[in-house]
Amino acid sequence: MRLDKFLKVSRLIKRRTTANEACDAEKVLVNGKVARASYEVKIADIIEINIGKPLKVRVADIKEFTKKDEAAAMYEVI
Repeated sequence: MRLDKFLKVSRLIKRRTTANEACDAEKVLVNGKVARASYEVKIADIIEINIGKPLKVRVADIKEFTKKDEAAAMYEVI
């Protein structure tokens, strides 16, 4: 799954376009490296989001669609 879509589906970022813009502005790192929106997310990747309050999470699950209350199960906050 693409990074921008993962950020939207997991509800770490509200909109996919916002996630795409954050990646373009180099505010999203995956495994310590700046990542493009097209990066293919894998389980156990560590994603750092530096928008406002920094957030660091580990990918636990990848789903195409999820309900709001199940979205937090897609990642673990580090």
